Amino acid sequence: MSIFDIASSGMNAQMLRLNTTASNMANVDTVSTTAEGAYRARQPVFAAMMANANASAGTGINNATQVGVQVDGIETSQAEVPKRYLPGHPMADKDGYIFGSNVNAVEEMANMISASRAYQSNAEIFATAKTLMLRTLQLGQQ
Repeated sequence: MSIFDIASSGMNAQMLRLNTTASNMANVDTVSTTAEGAYRARQPVFAAMMANANASAGTGINNATQVGVQVDGIETSQAEVPKRYLPGHPMADKDGYIFGSNVNAVEEMANMISASRAYQSNAEIFATAKTLMLRTLQLGQQ
């Protein structure tokens, strides 16, 4: 059943990636009165789960208790936020500057496409494994 665990953990990870990207895109044009208050892009950090996989290496037995993708956290971008001189803006500071988000819309769109395709691939793996298991069970009926 580990193929289902792997595929579902991959789907969950890509769903989090899609949600994070959507949040970044929603805040691409937000502004703030301070650099500290400006929205900063966020990216999830993933790690492979391979607990007990090394213990079964070479034995031909799959005793892995946890396999798949684990979310280690969400990192906030440390890139500089853009500063624009707009003295008439209601959110301008005393010097006339506003601070925008450091989200790059082009990078986020590419990230969204990549996450969507990865999610779709994991869903296809899940469906293919299910079909193969059902066909294997049907072999025993004949």
